[in-house]
Amino acid sequence: MDKNNDAWEKLFNDHEILSHVEYDGVFKISASQIRKYCEPRLMTKFDHKINLPKIFSDNDLSILPVTRGDYLISHFETWHNFEPINTPVIQASLPEHLQSLIPQNIVNKKSILNYAFASGIIADFTGDENIVSTVSGRMSSGNFDFKINDTRKDFLHVIHVSNSQIEIDAAFEGINFLTLIEAERDFSEDFLIQLLYYPYRTLKNKLTKPIKLVFLVYSNEIFYLREYAFAEPENYNSLVLVRQKRYSVFQ
Repeated sequence: MDKNNDAWEKLFNDHEILSHVEYDGVFKISASQIRKYCEPRLMTKFDHKINLPKIFSDNDLSILPVTRGDYLISHFETWHNFEPINTPVIQASLPEHLQSLIPQNIVNKKSILNYAFASGIIADFTGDENIVSTVSGRMSSGNFDFKINDTRKDFLHVIHVSNSQIEIDAAFEGINFLTLIEAERDFSEDFLIQLLYYPYRTLKNKLTKPIKLVFLVYSNEIFYLREYAFAEPENYNSLVLVRQKRYSVFQ
């Protein structure tokens, strides 16, 4: 992070970013400008507020991708605090014939998702039938517009996204729904709403089925699942918690 801090300090100085945000409300920066100091993908990925470079956190700033090579910096309200989960832990189990899924191997997103799917946790939480794994990985967002809150004044920014790169951890489609899942190992206080919002808007107009949005956290042998929805699809900050459950597959 120190490398990112130093690189962003130089970029802010080079382009007078704070002045532009102050007078114009927003500053647009390109991947080629960022690449002068560091790889853009590493410089712009802040899944939690604590990951922000110091100059961003000190000035209440965040960054959003708007194309495959352009980003906007402003006082965007981009994070959502996780709600506490106090529901009873539901006991799930793996099929007896599976020998390769063991707790010690749950070390990344893929293994978390494999375990949750094989144990029936995802099927139970979605309440859907005949679910299968469908789209995942990196893809283009297509085009969409949205509104997002400014953290310093009563103001909504209007953002246009055009073929930005998105990444979907997993999608499971059943008879009734497509469920998009963002997975994470261990707890954090908050998460970047963009992780759910950009995939949601990308797929929303391509499907006739409703889309469920699930954030899955695995920690201390417990799977924590929260379903979210956007009350207003074109409002980034309209995220609401629908329901939440906890599961374990360990006796």
